[in-house]
Amino acid sequence: MISTRRGAGHLGPLVPFAKALLRNGDDVVVVAPQGAAEMVHAAGLDHLPYPDPPEAGRDAIMRRARELSFEDGNRLVLTQMFIRIDTTHAYPRVLRAMRAWRPDAVLYDVTEFAAPLAAEALGIPAVCVGITVSGEMDLLYGAPMAAELDRVRARFGLRPDPDLDMLTGAPHFTLTPAELEGPGGGAIAQAMRFREEREPPRPLPDWWHGSDWPLVYLTFGSVAPTMPYFPGLYRDALDALALLPVHVLVTVGRERDPRELGPVAPNVHVARWVPQDDVMPHAAAIVCHGGSGTVRTALCSGVPAVVVPLFADQPYNGRRVEQLGAGIALDSVAGLGDAVRRLLADRSYRAAAQRIAAAARRLPTIDLAPEIVYELVDEALAA
Repeated sequence: MISTRRGAGHLGPLVPFAKALLRNGDDVVVVAPQGAAEMVHAAGLDHLPYPDPPEAGRDAIMRRARELSFEDGNRLVLTQMFIRIDTTHAYPRVLRAMRAWRPDAVLYDVTEFAAPLAAEALGIPAVCVGITVSGEMDLLYGAPMAAELDRVRARFGLRPDPDLDMLTGAPHFTLTPAELEGPGGGAIAQAMRFREEREPPRPLPDWWHGSDWPLVYLTFGSVAPTMPYFPGLYRDALDALALLPVHVLVTVGRERDPRELGPVAPNVHVARWVPQDDVMPHAAAIVCHGGSGTVRTALCSGVPAVVVPLFADQPYNGRRVEQLGAGIALDSVAGLGDAVRRLLADRSYRAAAQRIAAAARRLPTIDLAPEIVYELVDEALAA
């Protein structure tokens, strides 16, 4: 059983592991909120949906988080939204799904806490799958998180876990090469790292009729288009890029209509969604928000990045990209045009990204992951 939250950044890193298990002949199902249905089905996976978590209180939490430092804001969102609201809502539903489906093992994303709690309650082996690239979850682990999780535990009759043993002691799978990680704690240091077995990319449509200008891919992920960043941030970014001798492919997410951006320059093509694995072989650079999945996909494809962080782990990721010499981090889209010019003119940025890509290719294949899961199941049965 695969368990995750809504959002492409949460499901995406789990999909390669699900497909590796399917290739090995295992039965795989995703338990996730109803709002993840389109993404789960697009990935070719079976879905056990439960109702989306309540919206009440979420806007107030996000408003408060934006008034705090990034770290304090992230801790607030993690404890009050991800744990107090979402885990309380999801736990009985995920527990019911596990009892009905009876999985031998559970894989869950690092920000989804209902699944490891339910797996603990039922004695099922559970594996954490990292969805971040900078190890910042270790910065958030601590007394506030433990206290909030213990309140959920008490509500559902589970033993206290003040030291977060459930999380820090779990096996940890990740697709992120160590070279891309920032300074992290024990969970990251002991991570089992794999390379993704990607399908051959499909050719992109010839939106620009054979022109050989370099392609710049512009994306702010799947969440930002649903927030007040849209459409203003996108228009500002396009205005900064439209006068450069580049082609710009911008994606606005499945919940937006490309026409909402209004008229665009002839060198710009707007789409709802294009698989990133199809874009990266053609991209000279990416402009993004610094989402972990996007940064990992870009750098592991050898594509340098300009990062304009918006929220969550994105400032950490932007700093890490800059530390590696694989891109440029900006505080806003001001200066975006100059940053893209630098990225394209200075070959050192692409060389640094290609070093990350080479490190990713040296990792063991993800098709070894099922064997580790089986060993965990055997150990649990023998205990």
